[in-house]
Amino acid sequence: GDAWRAHSPAPRRSRTGWYVAGFVAALALLLVALAPGRVTGLFGGSGDEETTALGAETARPSAPPPTGDTQRPTVAEPFRGSPALRWADDADGITVPAARATGWMDRAQVARALERSRDFLVASSLDRDVLRGERPGEAIGYINPEQPKEKAFIETSLRDPSEEFNPLVLFSRFDGTKVRLVGDVVKVRGRISFAQAPGADRALRVTTDVTYVYPVTAVRGDSDEVTRVIVRREVVMDWADPDRIRMKDGTFAVVSNKIDTTNAGCRSYTGYLTPTFGSGERPDGPVVDPYDRSSPLAPASAPDGEQECGTASRS
Repeated sequence: GDAWRAHSPAPRRSRTGWYVAGFVAALALLLVALAPGRVTGLFGGSGDEETTALGAETARPSAPPPTGDTQRPTVAEPFRGSPALRWADDADGITVPAARATGWMDRAQVARALERSRDFLVASSLDRDVLRGERPGEAIGYINPEQPKEKAFIETSLRDPSEEFNPLVLFSRFDGTKVRLVGDVVKVRGRISFAQAPGADRALRVTTDVTYVYPVTAVRGDSDEVTRVIVRREVVMDWADPDRIRMKDGTFAVVSNKIDTTNAGCRSYTGYLTPTFGSGERPDGPVVDPYDRSSPLAPASAPDGEQECGTASRS
């Protein structure tokens, strides 16, 4: 018969890529040095900033957003010069698909699981208290407490963060004594998808792939410099039948997660997103576009999920 047992999702794989905001072309560096307030048309942009809101992302885009005006952010306009200016605000940027009966769930149950999946993303990556560095208690409440390894990972990562135990793979947190958000909005673009998980338990597998753009400034000092921290995070979760699996009703089991961050600290294990202001770090890895959602997040480049640092083509 069907035994009541612990859920055993696929082996957890964490992958983190760190990228330092910066321009690739030497000409860009020269122009920024001479006129840091504005670099216009360098990569083919017209200088007329596109502000029309984008529609919801319902599938993976075929190409990255075009590069246009590269004006720098300000306190008054924290998303100036960023493709995220056209993105939706906060939870409105997370596309939830129409529900259909899948696996062990009927349509209404799938709809509830999708809604709670989005609620977890809001609690883990958009809750203002969590962004200020407080404990993500509400978000943790969505994760199955009967998943002992995940529970141990979360508690260890929050108490004693390290390369192996990095809370940022699940939660967005800044050190509120050093960094604060600029304005009342986080720009968000991403989507949720679902299918039946492999195996006889017929769990609902939900995949979330979302990019968050956080404008921040330093708490101390006289500078009003604004920089943007960009986080793209994929969390895969299984919603299993609590009558068959050792699950608390209304919670999910974490299957895997991946994260790429831009201007959030390179090989930094503080448990916080750590932006750089002024002269930045010197990256040694590949050049990437943090706004490019046309490709899936790559798996870990090494068996141990070793982090890599690179240069972001824009921020």
